[in-house]
Amino acid sequence: MKFLFSSLLVILTLSTIWAQADDVILPLDTRNARQGRLYFYWGWNFSEYTRSDILFEGNDYAFVLSDVKAFDRQSDFELDVYLNPGTITIPQYNFRIGYYINDHYDISFGIDHMKYVMQANQVVKISGNIATGDSTYDGGYNNEYIKLSPDFLKFEHTDGLNYVNFAIRRTDNLYMYKFIKVNLTEGIGAGFLLPKTNTTLLNFERYDDFHLSGFGLDAAVGLNLMFWDIFFVQSELKGGYINMPSIRTTALETDKASQDFWFAQINIVFGASIDLAKKDKPKK
Repeated sequence: MKFLFSSLLVILTLSTIWAQADDVILPLDTRNARQGRLYFYWGWNFSEYTRSDILFEGNDYAFVLSDVKAFDRQSDFELDVYLNPGTITIPQYNFRIGYYINDHYDISFGIDHMKYVMQANQVVKISGNIATGDSTYDGGYNNEYIKLSPDFLKFEHTDGLNYVNFAIRRTDNLYMYKFIKVNLTEGIGAGFLLPKTNTTLLNFERYDDFHLSGFGLDAAVGLNLMFWDIFFVQSELKGGYINMPSIRTTALETDKASQDFWFAQINIVFGASIDLAKKDKPKK
């Protein structure tokens, strides 16, 4: 339903503009004047992840779980959560600030706060060894099936799967009607992962703190609806690759996990644009 709603929003927006587009179509050089503008936005995402193999390593164990399923955990919509400054970072959110180096291209910095939750009680294959001395799961495994019950493993990046990234993006105007502009944006980005991983593994003390864990790459395309060249609402489709070779899992510094997977986001964001360059207004 969330993907359907976002798709319908994009289609309805385009249909409305297209229906009115022949009223006012201005020259491209007028519609694309952006150099020297600063923008920022805040919004929310729905995310999906491919299955991944997760390697767990420690002094008393080393094993791989194959094709592990996971999902996101967007907060239920409540005004007191989404719009309260004290709780605004609880939902899955996207923040970005950027600057146009010319009329089409901008460079930006952003944080994608996603949440990654391993599906509990799923059955996967396991290979490796566990020898803690006080666990019913001690033993050797060779591509055998195991149920990921809570007493064996809880694995979540829920505060969260924080993708800190830099991007270069291009913006082009599609149509302009009075004080409304419809823009197309697309770009690529790269950054690092700073998750706060909530993990309980076997009988070990859990670790739940921020840790630099890996890197990510992404590409995005969006539809931007701008009002008076100041305020805008934007819908985005974003996808990419995440590789985390160093995920903290327990209180022991030697214990870690590693995984890599692909992700996809649907984002709805709200923002503003400020002209930092002093431009002479065109003479009438």
